[in-house]
Order: sequence, then C-alpha cells, then structure tokens
Amino acid sequence: MPPKTGVVLLPATPPPPSHEQASHRVIATMLAEVLGIGFLGDYPPQDRRALYFVPTDTLIGDESKALGITGINDLFGGAVGHPFMATKAITHGLLTAGTTAPAGWCSLFAEQVHGAVLTGFTVFDVEDALNAGCLLLELGDIRLKPVRGKAGRGQVMIRNRKALERYLADVDRAELAVWGLVLEENLTSVVTCSVGQVRVADLIVSYYGTQRLTHDNNGEEVYGGSDLTLVRGDYESLDRLPLDDRARLAVKQAKSYESAACYAYPSLFASRRNYDVAQGTDSRGHFRSGVLEQSWRIGGASGAEVLALRAFAGDAALQCVVACTLETYGESELPHDATLLFQGHDEDVGFINKCARILAYDCAQ
Repeated sequence: MPPKTGVVLLPATPPPPSHEQASHRVIATMLAEVLGIGFLGDYPPQDRRALYFVPTDTLIGDESKALGITGINDLFGGAVGHPFMATKAITHGLLTAGTTAPAGWCSLFAEQVHGAVLTGFTVFDVEDALNAGCLLLELGDIRLKPVRGKAGRGQVMIRNRKALERYLADVDRAELAVWGLVLEENLTSVVTCSVGQVRVADLIVSYYGTQRLTHDNNGEEVYGGSDLTLVRGDYESLDRLPLDDRARLAVKQAKSYESAACYAYPSLFASRRNYDVAQGTDSRGHFRSGVLEQSWRIGGASGAEVLALRAFAGDAALQCVVACTLETYGESELPHDATLLFQGHDEDVGFINKCARILAYDCAQ
C-alpha cells in the first residue's frame, strides 16, 4: 500500500453544522500530526493521491470503494454495507421474524448481542412500531429514538398507547422504511458510559469513561462531554485497569456488541469504534445496563481520543492518559490548557463552546 500523502476531510451531504465542521477540522489537523503528513482540507473530488480520510459520517454502501478506501488504515471512522448499520437501528431485533426489514438485515446480530443491550425493538413500519410499543409498555415507560438523532436530541419518553399513537401519526414513513426507529425500555438515574477504541497507523488506543450532560440554549438536556481513561493497546490493556464492577460490565457489554456486529455484518470495518452503554434503573426498580448504540465515525469524544493518540505517538513509554471533552452553551470561559475545537455562534444550536484536554499522564501506574 502506498504511503499516505495527506489527511482530508470528507463532509457529508448535507454538511454538518458549523460547530461540527470546525471541530472536525481541528481533529483532522491533529491526526495529520500523528501520521506525520499534512492536512489538506476538504477532499478534492477525483483526487487520485493516496489520502487518509476523515469522513463526517459513517460511509455506506459503495461510498468507500469509490474513494479507494478499503480498510482501517485509510480513514478515521468506518464503512458499512447498508444505512441501518450506521445507526443505533442495529442494536435491537425485529418484533417477529416476518416483520418488515430492509435489505441486508441480519437477525443473527440481535441473537448474539442479547444480554449486552436493553430490552427493545427496531422497526421500519408504523404498524410494527405500534405493536412493538404496546408490547414494551406492558413493562413500563419506553423511549422512542429517531436513529439519526445526535447528542440525545429528538428522543421522546412514552407512557401510554395514546401518546405512542400521537407520535407515530407524525412519522415520515419513507424515512422510517430506510433508517428505522428504535423503541426501548426507559431508564432513570442513568449514567452513560463510553467504551471504545481507535486505530491510527501503528497505534491502538482503548478507553473507558463516562459522559456528562448539559443544557443547550433552549434548555434541553444534551451531551456535554466525556471523561475518559485511555490506554495504549487493545481491549486487553483496558481489562487490566482497576475498574469497578459496573465499569467492567460496560466494557464487557461493549466488547460483546462489537464482536457480534463484526460477525453478523462482515462488510463492516472501522478504525474508530465507540459504544454508549446506559446504566440505570428500570420501571420496576431494577438495575439495568446495556449498549445503546455504536459510533463508527468521528464523534463527541474524538477530541480526547486524538489528544491521547498524539501523546502516545510522542512518548513510546507512555501507557495511559486521562482526557476529556467539554461542550457548554452560552458564552463562558474555557480551561486555559484546553485544545479549542470551537467557540462561537452556530446556526443550529446558538453559542457553543467545545474543547478537549489531557488531565493526567501515566494513570495506570
């Protein structure tokens, strides 16, 4: 394989909000530093050089082949065969074996990942959604999750059939048929854990951590950043950390989810793998833990991931760092030692501040 000549961003269509574009540009610049090559900006169409891509979103279908992306050494992110594979839609099984499903759907995944996810269903049809929702409501409150929503936006908690019917009356059926909708048991007192791994050049970094919530400029509770412990090496290196029982469970469930996805969908490849694991209390007062979704693309924790990659690349003896990302809304002062990802007014969310920083080195020792 020829050496890469530069790092390029590959924006989605339509392009993401300006705060994400700016953040991705900073992260891509740091990745270029790790790789020892230049950052070239947005991908010039028809450029035939050997490039390293940073896509805005997971690549779907023939997108990767058309760009010459054939494996994890070609991109920071991932590629999948079908749209539903790029979202949280793959997390749950269908209501019944004969339920409406898109081309490429593999029921084997849901069978293999049982025990690593919460109770729920994925549907691609309004009637299936109503039947699945009514079944779940017998267990307690449920959460409806549009699969392309980010930062927790767009999710709705449903308590009864009438509320479910009102929600489904407004669903775009064409969108539903392609991308799907997730219906899942609702948890309270939730802690969302992040488990993941990134592979860039000859570096492998694995991590565990937790997410923080904040309120956006409209008062909605949304993603506010992640606190991560990142280690050099594969998941086995992460297993050697002195994790508590719940953290260890989250890591185990994420590994199970990833293994099942790779087995059921062999066309999948990803150099950036992130899994959100929710731990909280169900409607019956029981502790529950399960993977909510995967992210095989640049994401909210990527600023911390790439800071760690850069630290490991610069010090061969370094084995562990603690890093974080921070997202706040409204004008505020950021930590002086942080790497600024974005600060300013965004056309979609208003004034937002985004940064990443390393908090500690050699944390495993």
